[in-house]
Amino acid sequence: MKKLVIASFIALSNSIFAQDSLKTYLWDSQAPLSQGNEEVDKPSVTVYFPTKQKANGAAIVICPGGGYVTLALDHEGRKVAQWYTDLGFTAVVLTYRIGTWDHKKYQHPAPFLDVSRAMRYVRSKSKDWKIDPEKIGIMGFSAGGHLASCVATMWDGGNPKANNTIDKQSSKPNFLVLVYPVITFRTKYAFTFGRGVLLGENASKEKIDSLSTEMQVSTHTPPTFMMYTDEDDINAMNSILFYTALKENRIPAELHIFERGKHGFGLYPEEPTIKKWPDLLKNWLTNRGLVLK
Repeated sequence: MKKLVIASFIALSNSIFAQDSLKTYLWDSQAPLSQGNEEVDKPSVTVYFPTKQKANGAAIVICPGGGYVTLALDHEGRKVAQWYTDLGFTAVVLTYRIGTWDHKKYQHPAPFLDVSRAMRYVRSKSKDWKIDPEKIGIMGFSAGGHLASCVATMWDGGNPKANNTIDKQSSKPNFLVLVYPVITFRTKYAFTFGRGVLLGENASKEKIDSLSTEMQVSTHTPPTFMMYTDEDDINAMNSILFYTALKENRIPAELHIFERGKHGFGLYPEEPTIKKWPDLLKNWLTNRGLVLK
């Protein structure tokens, strides 16, 4: 009977560990460029932990989409995190600051500061969370994909003279996963609504080019997995432009473009021809040594 009680307690503990989430604000005080003290002014991360048996030492920061005016925190956040924890990842859903339809709230660089801080924060927790600081990736959907591609192409190594552990860390992702991402702001394939929200209606060519991330790819951009559909309202050329830039810089990359599937389906599309696309991602992660076999 005693052994049964102990076994039940262990099973319960492991279950709680898998389902527990930890929400943390990214700055103890007001975030840089803060416009207030409401919840929308406080970028945060919600961390989901794997069971101890499944833990693989890797972590992923997840950026939900929403056109930079909302956040799809359920089907492009929480559900995605649960999929990753089942693979053994520590999954971190980012709630970054967003704008409004009338362009009166957050614009660049506030979301970029948030995603950079999230990468540094996770890396600073490597020892506590038992993750490898060289196995921390980022995943983004739609506008969240644009944000993920920004930090993947414009990361920095941290500030060694900083007064806190977080700011000393690199913001570089070690791998990048993009799902129907916004990439370009400068070509005829640009997502003009998101560009207006993020940069305003009268942004200079220099600003537009600086956030067209196909132009920011370098030999220091991490290995990348990309998924898109030909039916997407945001033209698949966004991914093709980014993939082309990756190959020009000899970055390992994998791109899948399916014919069917509307924008915004998340990890579990209704379209039967692409229902198994997460298996392709799992295979890619496994081949990179990020999933325990």
